[in-house]
Amino acid sequence: MEHRTQKMLSRRGFCLCCLGGTAMAAGGWLTPRQAFAEARGIVSLIKDSAAVSPIATHKLRNNISVLEGSGGNVAVLTGTDGKVLIDAGIGVSRPQMTKALAALGDAPITHLVNSHWHFDHTDGNAWLNESGARILAHENTRKHLAKLQRVEDWDYNFLPLPEGGIPTEVFATEKTLKLNGASILLKYYGSAHTDSDISVTFGEADVMHVADTFWNGIYPFIDYSTGGSIDGMIAASDANLAAATKDTIVIPGHGNPVSNRAELQDWRDMLVAIRDAVAKLKKKGMSRDEAVAAKPTAAFDARYGQFVIDPGFFTRLVYHGV
Repeated sequence: MEHRTQKMLSRRGFCLCCLGGTAMAAGGWLTPRQAFAEARGIVSLIKDSAAVSPIATHKLRNNISVLEGSGGNVAVLTGTDGKVLIDAGIGVSRPQMTKALAALGDAPITHLVNSHWHFDHTDGNAWLNESGARILAHENTRKHLAKLQRVEDWDYNFLPLPEGGIPTEVFATEKTLKLNGASILLKYYGSAHTDSDISVTFGEADVMHVADTFWNGIYPFIDYSTGGSIDGMIAASDANLAAATKDTIVIPGHGNPVSNRAELQDWRDMLVAIRDAVAKLKKKGMSRDEAVAAKPTAAFDARYGQFVIDPGFFTRLVYHGV
């Protein structure tokens, strides 16, 4: 059971809103507030899991790889300009991350891009900065990381990151980098998973890291506390689809870290169908619990509802936003 819990918390689908360890300990799925009542805190559970989880490396194209196992999926571009990371994972994974990064070559770590502000993508910021990384992000990511930030659905208050973990270079809409011979486009979505999400496109390689605007094979978390919305998630998916071709490698924030346009299209269509179904139930006057009992996600649960965001929890998230 312990090994299974660690795998659920630390590998595909892993995120700060995971309920896996506490839910399994209690014999079923729990709401975030129940999880905090039943355990010593989801953040502590996630850190414990990340401290021992191995890192799996998936090599893609043009010296781009994905590291899986420390929070969100971390992309790495290597070359003469040093290692460029998209997302930082969780700080307690530093030993495993250091080993995985060393296996990708001797170049130093020089740049880190945060896809958004959430803990499972930024907790490693400070040690990566100590290792030499300049940190870039959307301006809202810096805003959230620099102050006390509450997430209601997790019933948790996040302390500001230390000074070294705060992004020093920010942008409002988009930014272009040229590193290791690659053209890298950072583009802001607007409100999506949060109000700080960006995509990262490696032009020559035709690789897109879309982070938590896409959870491959699983229902997503939507952080309404910091500007997320179900309509924004769908709009982000539409933007990603417009930018992708059948040959594009799509890196999601969670789930199987190597995806494609077809899987992204299916996932977007699922979001739309469930959004519309829940909106109809709410318009009929159903309460949130009544909408959950109506099972508006049933057609998709076998494919997307088998992990930490269970059908009921996802229905409640959608209900909040329609």
